[in-house]
Amino acid sequence: MNWLLPEYIADALPAEAARIEQLRRVVLDHFRARGFEFVMPPMLEFLESLLTGAGQDLHLRTFKLVDQLSGRTMGVRADITPQAARIDAHLLNHQGVTRLSYCGSVLHTLPASISASREPVQVGAELYGYAGIAADLDIIRLMAGAFEKIKLPVSRIDLGHVGIFRALAEAAGLPQAAEENVLNLLQAKDVPGLIEACVDVPSPYREALQVLPQLYGGAEVLQRAALELPALPAIGEALDGLRHLIEGAPELPFSIDLSDLRGYHYHNGVVFAAYCPGYPAAIALGGRYDGAGKAFGRARPATGFSMDLREVARLAPAGKPSSAILAPNAGHDKILAAHIAALREQGEVVVELLPGETACEGPLCDRKLALVGEHWIIEAIQED
Repeated sequence: MNWLLPEYIADALPAEAARIEQLRRVVLDHFRARGFEFVMPPMLEFLESLLTGAGQDLHLRTFKLVDQLSGRTMGVRADITPQAARIDAHLLNHQGVTRLSYCGSVLHTLPASISASREPVQVGAELYGYAGIAADLDIIRLMAGAFEKIKLPVSRIDLGHVGIFRALAEAAGLPQAAEENVLNLLQAKDVPGLIEACVDVPSPYREALQVLPQLYGGAEVLQRAALELPALPAIGEALDGLRHLIEGAPELPFSIDLSDLRGYHYHNGVVFAAYCPGYPAAIALGGRYDGAGKAFGRARPATGFSMDLREVARLAPAGKPSSAILAPNAGHDKILAAHIAALREQGEVVVELLPGETACEGPLCDRKLALVGEHWIIEAIQED
């Protein structure tokens, strides 16, 4: 049984690994073309660094171990976003806007869903140093463009704003325990439970909290929200920001969900989730998390998004099947060796047989190099 892997952990075999790597290159090139610089944070960090600021909600998802050199507790990263915030705030120390991208494996103590891996391949982009809604729009456009590049259509991008619930909870004077309870009920869209939990909440905040699960749909929801929610400055600002996003990218399939409060203790502004046809969960998540770098020396405005390339690889349309050319062993044949090298320079996959090897067990070899007269030519391999 030594070959068994832990539950929700799996190898990526050649076809899947090649697909993930292909998507990684496409997405990172898309980011790079828009000025997002690639960083590679370490897999392990001291625990307080991983769970500080942006990472507080990751405590239960993080594997922990003791560093044999220092005796301090370390963590295996469950999210690269806090590491990117540390790099921006503590290492780069730029005064203006910083754009960072990343891609790497993360490890979760528990899977996010029944079908999810505990070792996602997280790819994402973060923008630091700009507090305006234009940065959120830029990140959302970046995300939508990435899905366009990998030819995976996005059917819906849900927009929300955690500032709306935060303003209502503060104005209503909800104690922390009550706030957490109402938050969980809103996330579950448990309307009967929400009504019961808000019995003692003063009006008009009681009615506002109870109507939040119904504020879901198209752009018209923002007009309804302006009429049905209290005229608190923070709520008006949040609704204006969401309206700006919709008007700024009319080509994107936006919808509104004001009770979607995922990452409530992490985000503090616009949040968004992208969905694909036939897939029930969000394929990408993002939002604003200002102040994430405070624990690392500088509180910076921040917004970004990430997705799991393993899941994306399962959903994205399959590309052109890989193929290869089977070549005899060149040995001391300089002409054949030069021909093989030239083909590889042109981007072809050439499998050179070892002495005594007669067949290709790896890539799909659909062609072969054959010596015709004095020239090497490429021929199709006929199936038996």
